[in-house]
Amino acid sequence: MLNDRPDELRKTALLLLAEEDAERKAAGVRKLLECGSMRLDCQALLKPEGLIPGRPERPLLVSPRDVKKRAMHTLEGRATLIHALVHIEFNAINLALDAVWRFANMPEEYYLDWLRVAGEEALHFSLLSNHLQGMGYAYGDFAGHNGLWEMVEKTSGDLLARMALVPRTLEARGLDVVPAMRARLAQAGDVGASEILDIILRDEIGHVAIGNRWYAFLCRQRGLDPIATYASLASQYGAPPLRGPFNLDARRAAGFCEEELAQLTDRGACAVNVAQLDSI
Repeated sequence: MLNDRPDELRKTALLLLAEEDAERKAAGVRKLLECGSMRLDCQALLKPEGLIPGRPERPLLVSPRDVKKRAMHTLEGRATLIHALVHIEFNAINLALDAVWRFANMPEEYYLDWLRVAGEEALHFSLLSNHLQGMGYAYGDFAGHNGLWEMVEKTSGDLLARMALVPRTLEARGLDVVPAMRARLAQAGDVGASEILDIILRDEIGHVAIGNRWYAFLCRQRGLDPIATYASLASQYGAPPLRGPFNLDARRAAGFCEEELAQLTDRGACAVNVAQLDSI
């Protein structure tokens, strides 16, 4: 599949980002990881030749408020939730690939970190997609929303904003809501889905940690205070307000400092529900 692609990692990431077929995109990312060493040009300034990201015609993209509700007591209701997770993981592949190709002049470890994230998101996508098919449905059968990619686009001109507001904000919200979703799916008897969510939570802690790592790196490089800068960026780019309760143990494992966690809890907490996933 990659035989006709360039032998440079960031160019290959851009071509995979442009791939429209979701299954081929996921398989291509996994194969890229299996290729082992590949030439990496950290300084290259790349430009897409067409529209990105590539995505299939379905699912239909709608406003988050128009996404179908997910009643756990019905097969279709559980399928709509699994479908939403498949869609999130598809977008997560795209955001990781975008982080690889778009931003030049970073250390080699930055690109390898985000390539690993892309590979793990591809695994999550495949696990969930296969599970959805086992329920009698397929990716594209329900509508989805584009909130995650919209923030990727907003932050396309500044890597600091990207690290602050995508992995450290939108993806970090998954750390808070996944345990409640896992419990509801397990209670509904979907043990397979709950086990997949265990894998996703474990890996997402690492993904958010990568976002924290490179956010801190850029703040040091620019001489900025991380906490004050985050508040400024969240306001500038219209990041969604954070609402709890928060998975403090997972956030701590992902590298959030105690001052940040204290600020979160000072904001107060409301009941977690599966609908919170609509804003991820």
